Amino acid sequence: MSTTPSRAVLRRQLRDKRNALTLQQQQDAADNLAVNLLGHPDLRRARQVAVYLPNDGEIDPSVYVSLAKRRGLRLYLPVLHPIHAGRLVFSPFTDDTPLARNRFGIPEPAFSDGLKRPPWALDAVLFPLVGFDEAGGRLGMGAGFYDRTFAFTRHRPRLAPKLIGLAHECQKVSVIPTQSWDVPLHSIVTDVQRYQARK
Repeated sequence: MSTTPSRAVLRRQLRDKRNALTLQQQQDAADNLAVNLLGHPDLRRARQVAVYLPNDGEIDPSVYVSLAKRRGLRLYLPVLHPIHAGRLVFSPFTDDTPLARNRFGIPEPAFSDGLKRPPWALDAVLFPLVGFDEAGGRLGMGAGFYDRTFAFTRHRPRLAPKLIGLAHECQKVSVIPTQSWDVPLHSIVTDVQRYQARK
């Protein structure tokens, strides 16, 4: 009998853990995450990078985002596709981008605003994790948006942007139970270190 918790149990435990972090711990994590991202080899030549706005205790990439803007990177936010259910498109993100909350309460640009960038045209995608293991197993919120959006990377790896999961170090577990539809990451970055998941 397996002693590995189910994905649902792990998701609940790890969400509670990250939500228990203090504001100071979250700020320190954001600062350290930015340092680890700035030196990341998969981001050195990236010019079109998708980021996210933190929610539900997720590690905050905003310090990195500010530095990336100063370096001239073009940043994008995920937007729920209104027609293709369960998929994301990516909208330009600047200091002037108006945001409205989607059905999950997460701020995003309006679908009709600005030129969208297809997933395959991004150089790198930074997205939040609920949990991860050192082998590259990952756990998200369970809706499968990133898996569906980047499913093409399994068959067209040359078109694939670098998929980089972000998390607090405290969200690492020994083993994440994986599913056949899970899109593998290239790497995972935390407030403590970087983990290489695949070449």
